Amino acid sequence: MGGTIAVIAVIASIAQAQTIDTRGQTPFAGEPSTLLHRVADRTDSGGPGGFADLAERVEPAVIGVSSKAAASKGLPDRLFGTPDQGPPNKQIPAPNARDQLVSFGSGFFISADGYAVTNSHVVEDGDTAEIRTNDNKTYSAKVIGKDSLTDVALIKVDGRSDFSYVKLVDQLPRVGDWVLAAGSPFGLGGTVTAGIVSARERDIETGSATDFIQIDAPINQGNSGGPNFNASGDVVGVNSKILSSSEGSVGVAFAVPADTVKAVVSQLKDKGAVTRGWIGAKVQPVTPDIADSLGVNHLHGAIVVGVQDDGPAARAGLRRGDVITAVEGQPIKNAKELTKKIHATAPGSSIRLAMLREGRENSLNVALGQMPDQPEVPPAIRR
Repeated sequence: MGGTIAVIAVIASIAQAQTIDTRGQTPFAGEPSTLLHRVADRTDSGGPGGFADLAERVEPAVIGVSSKAAASKGLPDRLFGTPDQGPPNKQIPAPNARDQLVSFGSGFFISADGYAVTNSHVVEDGDTAEIRTNDNKTYSAKVIGKDSLTDVALIKVDGRSDFSYVKLVDQLPRVGDWVLAAGSPFGLGGTVTAGIVSARERDIETGSATDFIQIDAPINQGNSGGPNFNASGDVVGVNSKILSSSEGSVGVAFAVPADTVKAVVSQLKDKGAVTRGWIGAKVQPVTPDIADSLGVNHLHGAIVVGVQDDGPAARAGLRRGDVITAVEGQPIKNAKELTKKIHATAPGSSIRLAMLREGRENSLNVALGQMPDQPEVPPAIRR
């Protein structure tokens, strides 16, 4: 007699380490240590046996982040949504409206005057959060802005100008580079794990336009918003999701790349939100089968599968079945690249799209609109 064991993989946001009744409890615990200022850039290898010095230098800039919601509102059930059960962000009924529920996450200071980065889903339920620093002090932080599309948020602690902080890298890591992940898993306080960059530009199909960095350092619930450091102590990515068959760490974690974080944080700091260009068209990659059906060899780009009524694309004359091959004279490889270029262009700008229509080359100008507010990317997907 034989049988088959089906393993269900879960891509899950990792901010909500646990949801608890906070009456009489302290969200974070950690050993006191001396608070340092800006982490110095060193050139040591950071390989095996070299993590202790690196951890000592960067840990003072890493924080625990907790956010509260009224129990009557409930907190999202992030880990158990399935296609059969309905949306993964269903609300958990609260037993007592007077109680408060807390979700735990992580973050890190990016300036001495108290600006810090975390995940959008860590602070989605309010305009304030509580942070705990490495020396076991707690502060109230204001949510400056949050961007659900990239899962990045900017928070600010006022009243001090001497926080230890770290910087985001200028050059992304290579596959195989060492990383040190830091955060507050399960609300325990400062914790580090080590690993390597397993892959770059990973598309995990959660609805986000972000290409993630994949790492194999152990990441658990509560690590959301925590940084991944390179050997010099600079941040290469911000932990956001895990892929697991058990909803625990199996060494497949995903981080928002530092260049994406930089771009988002800049807008959040300036105006509290991120604005993106938008054309109102749904596109998908041009597969070899699609290229064959169009009678064109080696065709790359994005095929339009839907156009929103009275949107910018419709007004410009874009049609279903058009294959967009270039933006402003620059060839595009696929639908994701097209989406990124449009998002990166300011609303109100005009862009020129080269395309193939009914076998003939064509082009048109589209006046971009502003991307409407987006629902949060589903944080838990069973596969």
